[in-house]
Amino acid sequence: MRDREIDEILKQAVRTPHDVDPALLDRIAGSIAPSLSPVRPLPPARVLAGGLFLICVAVATSGGALLGMHGIQRMSVLERALIFPALGVFLSLVATACLAEVIPGSQRRAAPGLLLAAGSVGLITVFGVLFRDYRTERFVPQGIACLTAGLGLAIPAALGSWLLLRRGFAVNPAAAGLAAGTLAGLAGVIMLELHCRNFEAPHVMLWHTAVMPVSAAAGALLAGRLADSLWSAGRPLRH
Repeated sequence: MRDREIDEILKQAVRTPHDVDPALLDRIAGSIAPSLSPVRPLPPARVLAGGLFLICVAVATSGGALLGMHGIQRMSVLERALIFPALGVFLSLVATACLAEVIPGSQRRAAPGLLLAAGSVGLITVFGVLFRDYRTERFVPQGIACLTAGLGLAIPAALGSWLLLRRGFAVNPAAAGLAAGTLAGLAGVIMLELHCRNFEAPHVMLWHTAVMPVSAAAGALLAGRLADSLWSAGRPLRH
């Protein structure tokens, strides 16, 4: 059989009408119509990103006020001028990345994992430059206490962020969970900078920064498992 003959067979198959029973189309339309309803559009992206920013700042500030603003009171003007603007810039970037993960088709400036790695290195660098006390008194007990407090505060930050973005849809649940966990963990880091009076460089560089990757890993794992369980149950992931 020649190529031309194959082409003619395929063209003939395309031209052949494939009639569908109108009654079948009516039944399909009737089964779909009751589930269709108008959808309220999401607010503009900058409004949602600003909302995420404010939620994390509010949760961090409330936690710092509840535990005591010992850290910021002890900081010098230079330390305040470098640490909190850096945290604010990183918080804005993570909020934008988190938003992009729950709005399909959004432009992604950086992958959540890359942003987490860059932010962690950046914070460690800032802390290492500012804090010169390299003693490690009660390194593990004090570190565990700060890590626990930071992760504890990440929970309300994550819940507040979810309430704001619950109408979005995560195409990649693990990436969305990673971004959301990073955002919530960053709220915990901000709280620790407001509260913690331990300015030993190893303590701040390790235990404060560690809140972000631990929270991010928990968010990615939780989102991935939730998505798997919903799909295995025959239900699509909905927000």
